[in-house]
Amino acid sequence: MSLRFKAITDLTAEAVEMKQVGATKVTAIFGENVFTLKTARQYLTDDSYKSLVSSIKGAKKIDRAVAGQVANGIKAWAEEKGVTHYTHWFQPLTGTTAEKHDSFFTLKSDGTAIEEFDGAALIQQEPDASSFPSGGLRATFEARGYTAWDPSSPPFIMEIGQGKTLCIPTIFISYTGESLDYKAPLLKALEALNNAAVDVAYYFDRNITRVTPTLGWEQEYFLVDEGLANARPDLVQCGRTVFGASPAKGQQLEDHYFGSIPERVYAFMRDFETECYKLGIPLKTRHNEVAPSQFEVAPIFEEVGVAVDHNSLMMDIMERVSRRHGLKVLMHEKPFAGINGNGKHNNWSMATDTGINLLSPGKTPKTNLMFLTFFVNTIKAVHDYADVLRSSIASAGNDHRLGANEAPPAIISVFIGKYLTKVLEDIESRVGAKFDEQDEAILKLDIHRSIPELLLDNTDRNRTSPFAFTGNKFEFRAVGSATNCASPMTVLNVIMAETLKKFKVDVEELIKGGEKKDIAIMQVIQRYIVESKSVLFEGDGYSDAWHQEAAKRGLQNIPTTPLALDAMVTDKAKALFTSNNVYTKPELEARHEIELEKYIKKVQIEARIIGDLALNHIIPAAVKYQNDLLANITGLKSAGLPASAYDSQLTIVTEISEHIQVICKKVDELVEARKVANAIEHSREKAISYNTIKDNFFDTIRYHVDKLEHLVDDDLWTLPKYREMLFLR
Repeated sequence: MSLRFKAITDLTAEAVEMKQVGATKVTAIFGENVFTLKTARQYLTDDSYKSLVSSIKGAKKIDRAVAGQVANGIKAWAEEKGVTHYTHWFQPLTGTTAEKHDSFFTLKSDGTAIEEFDGAALIQQEPDASSFPSGGLRATFEARGYTAWDPSSPPFIMEIGQGKTLCIPTIFISYTGESLDYKAPLLKALEALNNAAVDVAYYFDRNITRVTPTLGWEQEYFLVDEGLANARPDLVQCGRTVFGASPAKGQQLEDHYFGSIPERVYAFMRDFETECYKLGIPLKTRHNEVAPSQFEVAPIFEEVGVAVDHNSLMMDIMERVSRRHGLKVLMHEKPFAGINGNGKHNNWSMATDTGINLLSPGKTPKTNLMFLTFFVNTIKAVHDYADVLRSSIASAGNDHRLGANEAPPAIISVFIGKYLTKVLEDIESRVGAKFDEQDEAILKLDIHRSIPELLLDNTDRNRTSPFAFTGNKFEFRAVGSATNCASPMTVLNVIMAETLKKFKVDVEELIKGGEKKDIAIMQVIQRYIVESKSVLFEGDGYSDAWHQEAAKRGLQNIPTTPLALDAMVTDKAKALFTSNNVYTKPELEARHEIELEKYIKKVQIEARIIGDLALNHIIPAAVKYQNDLLANITGLKSAGLPASAYDSQLTIVTEISEHIQVICKKVDELVEARKVANAIEHSREKAISYNTIKDNFFDTIRYHVDKLEHLVDDDLWTLPKYREMLFLR
């Protein structure tokens, strides 16, 4: 029996045992495994507590003089919960999280065994960094790298089976100081935005001393039976199906969307949510997505740095918990062809320490002017740095997703809705027309001239827009599901910082020229609207008309990763990142190299899997069925039946032969093309070559394999089919 049929038999023979999670109020367990400030108050002295609070809220370095006291408090708390080991938890450029566990246990010089966790161990560790991506910043034999505690993200206890480990969120840097992770540049970008945003916010409210970007991610994922997934080598090694004919029923009925959650999936959701709540991850929403077997989870908004950590942590938890339920989580951007892919929508805004959302219209002329300032500056930032923003979400997986099935196209545009579009048009042209009153919530923007009334929360949604305003935040919909949120968030926050810095300079020049402050602000806003309006688009992002219009507007359409990544290392990008102290030029070039290498390796692995499956699974099944048909034809002939009795069988034999010949020919050509690509030394050119290989061979081979799936006897087909993976639970 093939793995396919064994998995189906195991799945249907008896009900899959589901781990039952007891009903518990979320508030009773939320954050119980997190060293929160409330917990810290119980375990730290006044001095150490104040130092920790200052580090967290003031973005200051931890005072080394009290680090030992903080470490002792964390250790006491952890040991009370049964923790025996600790680790510096970080996010290297592999795209996953990393950890190296050390025991509290140690021996003193006289042989006495003790449990120890001092300030030095809390603040800094030295993991072996030789195999992490560095993009040429360091040689492989230079293994030294450092992890350094990030106090802005609280320590937590990870429970795996019966074991418990204290995890200290950290950044990861090389021996010579370059960042080798996602978190360090993000923290720098957040600080750059804070400084620039406070300077601008000061025009409106002198009580604002800190601006914190916030993030609410929406994580899409597929769930399939683990046995069926394990019977697909492409899912095991690539995270997506390289072959698979569309089933008769896919998502066309849209009956899965927001439907009743299947019991087995529901048990999984409750289980992983419980694990997340213990770790302080504020999950709020769960539901069925559009595609069959696709789901979504979303949290309450948090500060960006913590939200990024929580998303990475949650993905780890989901994969681990899914195995307890005999399920496989698929985070790849396009696990299945012909249906929706997986995105990770990044909902972004900015909050002041006075409790104001800077992207939310207010109730007074002053607060509405502040809203307009940050709203228009965001649009200007996306317009001016669209290519850099596009590079932040570029990956082999996202290339399969962008541009279809509710995923936005690779053209970066901004959707703001017809009402806000009218507001900006009226500001630009100084027309005093007013909207009809269609909402109860009407806010007047009475800023020295007749500006139309703005209807609060009256923006529509646009699923084909990469960057959409949705009431009091911008939703970056183009982010791929497997992407670390830190990458697009680093770029978004730094381009916003740069734009706000320029805005401040432009306003100050007008003020120095004798213009009143509010008039100066409106004049710059008006100019920015004119300069950036080409990036605004309200229509269908999939239409040919938009692609043509975008080209006329000068908006770039870069559908492939190797070319999209070029924007990381332009002079413009280098000036942007270096001037805001986020990346050095060598760090940018290294990351460009790392992303190219990722792309090359992922496409290379997929190419090898395609060849392996075609030659070892598809062709043998097709030939066997062909032989069965030929035996049938021979038997009919020997029985003296006319040719009309086996015309259909002969037609199928011919069709199978034609598909086999094309597959074998294209696989051979694919192998040779890979050899040519592998000989290319320059990473960018090699990546472009592998992209050409993907374009020239992947879909062609898939077409013929999928045709064979419809022709070959189902009993002989070894790979689980879409109808099984998507609908059998």
